[in-house]
Amino acid sequence: MKGLGIILIVVGAIMLIWTGFSYTKKEKVVDVGPVEINADKEKQINWPPYIGAILIGGGIIALISSSRKAS
Repeated sequence: MKGLGIILIVVGAIMLIWTGFSYTKKEKVVDVGPVEINADKEKQINWPPYIGAILIGGGIIALISSSRKAS
């Protein structure tokens, strides 16, 4: 449980710092017989920062509950 709490805190902090990322994907624009035209399209994946805060909170709760069970 302690390890899960630490992982949640780290992932939550990363999600607060980086609120998304982008990547490039090749898409076929024209495909007529032997002629093929491709274009690079930039895609973006974003998430709201409050999800990172929720993960940090969950990690803190997991750490607190694991330390209370050990006592």
